[in-house]
Amino acid sequence: MKRKLTELANWLDAPGQNLEGITVTGATIDSRNIRKGELFIPFRGEHANGHTYVRSAYENGASASLWLADEPDPPADIPLIFVENAESALQQLARNYREQLTCKVVGVTGSNGKTSTKDLLASALGAEFAVRKTEGNYNNELGLPLTILSLEENTEVAVLEMGMSGFGEISFLSKLAKPDIAIITNIGEAHMQDLGSREGIAKAKFEIIDGLSSTGAFYFDGDEPLLTGLVNDRPGLDARSFGYGNKCDVIANDIKVTEQGSQFTVSGQIEGQFTIPVYGEHQVKNTLAAMLVAKKLGMTDEAIRSALLNAVLTPMRMQPVTAKSGALFINDAYNAAPTSLRAALTFIGQTELRCDKWVVLGDMLELGQDEQHFHESVADQLANLQLKGIALYGPRMHWLYDELCKRNTTAELIWTENDYAPIIEKLLQSIDGQSIILLKGSRGMALENVLKGVLETEV
Repeated sequence: MKRKLTELANWLDAPGQNLEGITVTGATIDSRNIRKGELFIPFRGEHANGHTYVRSAYENGASASLWLADEPDPPADIPLIFVENAESALQQLARNYREQLTCKVVGVTGSNGKTSTKDLLASALGAEFAVRKTEGNYNNELGLPLTILSLEENTEVAVLEMGMSGFGEISFLSKLAKPDIAIITNIGEAHMQDLGSREGIAKAKFEIIDGLSSTGAFYFDGDEPLLTGLVNDRPGLDARSFGYGNKCDVIANDIKVTEQGSQFTVSGQIEGQFTIPVYGEHQVKNTLAAMLVAKKLGMTDEAIRSALLNAVLTPMRMQPVTAKSGALFINDAYNAAPTSLRAALTFIGQTELRCDKWVVLGDMLELGQDEQHFHESVADQLANLQLKGIALYGPRMHWLYDELCKRNTTAELIWTENDYAPIIEKLLQSIDGQSIILLKGSRGMALENVLKGVLETEV
């Protein structure tokens, strides 16, 4: 964004001071990471008041700041726009700027795979378009408008991730972003405690069509009956499905894991053999969504095939890391829910990359009153995987530990409630060049610390 401060004041219908001759080149809510020309947006909370940082933000390069109208003592020498509510003002700025953008906007949501799909989209489309994507976890009511305001004028495609924890949140974000293409990657169990059921989760995710352009396209997981039912109730919706089932518009099959990643065959509206430098059938399904968007925007099958060969995902999404011993870690520790955990375990069960297989699993959070059942339910799949070792971390994983003990699994079994050290020690004693180790847990469990511990301790 590059706009005159006077124009921003007009967008907000708000008074200001020292506005003339000032240009704004973005917005931020973090005074510690100001980039020259940005508009600083101070928030006032119980424990901190952003207004105390306005001067330091200005001295560090901010061109101007918002200022709450009821906050006393505004500095007279700094360009300020006076607003009633900082969050609403930020969102209104993004709303106005979005109206002026000419780029195509792709909105992505889903219980799992949002970030991977976003990354795959950016990789595929980046071969032919100037693409910008959501960075980090800027996918909520504050992060999304900041992302929109960061878009440059020459952006051709913006890939915007949308997260939520309750009803109405995706609808709000969709109406703000006004996507030309909307994607739901899947429906899992995350946020069950807030939404009550998978049906509730599906309805909340389906809100992404609320802001969809009247000529826009909607792509969804065709293997999910809950989504199929919602789509069938909207006969005018331009919808296409992706997945493994024969009724999907784009179908992946014959998936093979190689040292280079995942190779698969696609049929339907896109045809041929494709390869991505990423492991996991679930990542193949995420790739199908990216392929549909690329096709919609005019890329040929060959161009899509070539671009996907160089796809790069955000770290800790089925990320391969080779230890000094030659052991191969699959770092999928960014987050976990039953659906994504089962998908990752399927990969470990099927892979032939290494013969000695370990899994290190951390608690799955935000599962509500059925969390014990969801943890225990993994036992059957684990017991059938012919694993050499299973390491469990976190208080909730004790439920799974008890279930596995009942099954007399032949795998080495270890559980620790809040200490990574026993798991690190066990791995250092046990793994070698024939080992593959999956790390999977909710973000709050920070299982990447196990990998870090192994890598730093190896001789």
